Amino acid sequence: MNIPPFRLIVMGVAGCGKTTLAKALGERMGLAMVDGDDLHLAESVEKMRAGIPLQDSDRWPWLDRIGAHLSEPHPHGRVVACSALKRAYRDRIRAQAGEVFFIFLNGDFELICQRMRQRQDHYMPLDLLESQFHTLERPQPEEGDVIELPITEAINDLVCLAWAAAQTHRQHPAPSTTETSP
Repeated sequence: MNIPPFRLIVMGVAGCGKTTLAKALGERMGLAMVDGDDLHLAESVEKMRAGIPLQDSDRWPWLDRIGAHLSEPHPHGRVVACSALKRAYRDRIRAQAGEVFFIFLNGDFELICQRMRQRQDHYMPLDLLESQFHTLERPQPEEGDVIELPITEAINDLVCLAWAAAQTHRQHPAPSTTETSP
């Protein structure tokens, strides 16, 4: 039986710890890791740097690049840190990449706001955090390929929980509920 490589997305609002967890998972699982921020067009980065929230028209090509990146061959698989805030965004990635497992880092506004205040050298301004929470469509159980983890856990614990969930999902994938048009 040929087991496909892992395709993981660590998702959530800005400042939740996506990049930190994606890097740790990449190291633990031998996955190629990329920060989805690195796949944004320069124009989108400039919008965010200026405090202008991205629109869906800005995001669709970015999501396509993420899906294409995930689908590229790698012996063990790939992990991407990507907000994937709406179900339509997750579905877009699924359509490009095939079977993907999402790890949703969930935390409250105040804690994430505090974390963002401590970050340095990141283009995402704190005042866009509210728009991220407004845009967020929390993954629902029928999506089947998402695990939710609290950002209050230590990174080593998050890695262990995500690793176990990804392994379980790989062995027993949930039926796809992504709607497709005829």
